[in-house]
Amino acid sequence: MRLTTFWERMAEHFGTAYADTFARDHVMSELGGRTVNEALAAGWEAKDVWHGVCAAVGVPADKR
Repeated sequence: MRLTTFWERMAEHFGTAYADTFARDHVMSELGGRTVNEALAAGWEAKDVWHGVCAAVGVPADKR
């Protein structure tokens, strides 16, 4: 998954403004106790981060 696609999906699910806040502030066990931004900075693949977000917040299967 391209990083631009990842951010588009984040914006679709959370809204443009909240996607950035969520990515910066929400720590998830699915990402090893990291935020989205921390996981991406640590070298996680965007698709793996997206799957972690989906699992953490219950994104519907058709949006994954």
